Amino acid sequence: MARQSKIDFRIFRRLLKFAKPYSGLLILAFLCTILLSVIGPLRPMIIGNMVQKYVVDESTRSQQLFLKWTLIVGGMLLFEALLQFLASYFSNFMAQSVIRDIRIKIFNHLSTFRIQFFDRSAVGGLVTRVVSDIEAISEVFSSGLIDILGDLLMLVVVLVLMFTTNWELSLIALIPIPVLIFATRVFAKAMRKSFQQEGTAVHRLNSFVQERLTGMNIVQIFGREKVEFAAFQEANKVHRQAHVNAVWAFSIFFPVVEFLSSLSMSLLIVWAAFSISGQDASNVNLFGTVFSFTLWIQMLFRPIRMLADKFNILQRGIVRADKVFELLDTDEHVQESGTITQCDFEQPLKFEHVYFTYKSDEQALGDSEKEWVLKDINLTINPKETVAFVGATGAGKTSIVNLLSRFYEYQKGTIHIGEIELRQIHMDTLRKNIAIVLQDVFLFSDTIHNNITLGNEAITREEVVAAAKAVGADSFIQKLPNGYDYQVGERGGVLSVGQRQLLAFIRAYVYNPHILILDEATSSVDNESEILIQRATEQLTKGRTSIVIAHRLSTIQAADKIIVLDKGEIREMGSHEELLRKDGMYRKLHSMQFSKK
Repeated sequence: MARQSKIDFRIFRRLLKFAKPYSGLLILAFLCTILLSVIGPLRPMIIGNMVQKYVVDESTRSQQLFLKWTLIVGGMLLFEALLQFLASYFSNFMAQSVIRDIRIKIFNHLSTFRIQFFDRSAVGGLVTRVVSDIEAISEVFSSGLIDILGDLLMLVVVLVLMFTTNWELSLIALIPIPVLIFATRVFAKAMRKSFQQEGTAVHRLNSFVQERLTGMNIVQIFGREKVEFAAFQEANKVHRQAHVNAVWAFSIFFPVVEFLSSLSMSLLIVWAAFSISGQDASNVNLFGTVFSFTLWIQMLFRPIRMLADKFNILQRGIVRADKVFELLDTDEHVQESGTITQCDFEQPLKFEHVYFTYKSDEQALGDSEKEWVLKDINLTINPKETVAFVGATGAGKTSIVNLLSRFYEYQKGTIHIGEIELRQIHMDTLRKNIAIVLQDVFLFSDTIHNNITLGNEAITREEVVAAAKAVGADSFIQKLPNGYDYQVGERGGVLSVGQRQLLAFIRAYVYNPHILILDEATSSVDNESEILIQRATEQLTKGRTSIVIAHRLSTIQAADKIIVLDKGEIREMGSHEELLRKDGMYRKLHSMQFSKK
């Protein structure tokens, strides 16, 4: 338990660093809360004196003075309402500013991670971190930290006023407090556990829903609806139970608080009734005091009850913040070792003894234990040359693309552009000069124009239209409602596979790269779309270094060089005619594809 407190305090201090730029708002919120904590407890004392002097005591009874003090109390209530509004506004404004900064930081952090991180991380879990977990952090500042300090200060002020007014009544009123403190500690412990369970349940449920909705076509094709529904029910049951545990604790704790508050008030009234029943004039003066104490008891028990609630809001936010900071502390960045921002990409691209595995160095103990995806790759691609890679699935074709774009890092050997090693080139410079058209084209839920330009305002509509005409896609775009302003929907689901592929060609065309990579761009399209894509390929590869990865050998027969990969190694290399003359792997692949009638 001590270790948990220490960790919480460390996370809490780290959260406060994000609030530092908004310290002015934090101070204003604290000042308003402090004034509320002082003015609020003074009101019962004034009301008690009013009752004693202007209602009970005949010698000082005065309707005029009673009305005057009533107006003063009414003014105090209005001032308290104003302070409460300002405290809430300043604290919430600061909280939203803090979580905005954290969201920006974590999204920027995630956007620089290696693709390998996203390969093994559930998207739904990451969404939970960026959205709901950070939202829970806002409550630390908006209704946790400031309210806790305000309630603690109010407790102190109320107790001081109670004991200075009548210490005997104070002791009687505080008789149930030890039971309340014990109940509060039990409640806080139960809530801390339920919040941890809730965070885990939310993470799992979000991941489950995101994956099933994304892969709904697979679920339906294989008739898994009932199975997945049953799995969802189980995940939802766990999520529900985590919340029920919290509700169970609340449903027990708050009635206990109300009972103890009523008990305290009952003890006070019974004692006062016995005292006032005598004829002693000094006891009659207790009327105003008892009236003040009944109001103070409400003020005393309410902060204690709210402290338990606010403490758990604070604890919940810190538990979620721990998950967020865990992600912020994750070092999965592509190592930016490059410093060269000016590079001539019109030079030979050389692979020299390149070895690559998707396993990290920590996972592999030695060379003999590494599962090399690429083995001893030696290759030169000349400027403006079209080179095609063919081979069976898993041969290592796409891995070469990943290395060129530095989505992954090779473990041995070197890749050069001219005399410059690939890792010496600054990442932005490298990726601005390489364009990739993937088999699975990703489109954002936005217009066709924005999907092509990716928000780059330097690319004009005229350039987009010209590029679309060059690759033969303008005609189908013009037929769509609103043309280039047509909303394609999530992942471009309203477009055909071929249409999405053509948009990817336009996207590559407008960015005018020096090196173009086509990764199996025609493997999933129909014959009509393939003809359009082949024409687009001819237009796009003209005058630039091009790397083509294809299953359909008909699309790469005109390539300057064809490289046959098998189990991560180069088996054959040459033009289409040269490879056909060999009785090797390429000829076998060619025969298999073209012998089918």
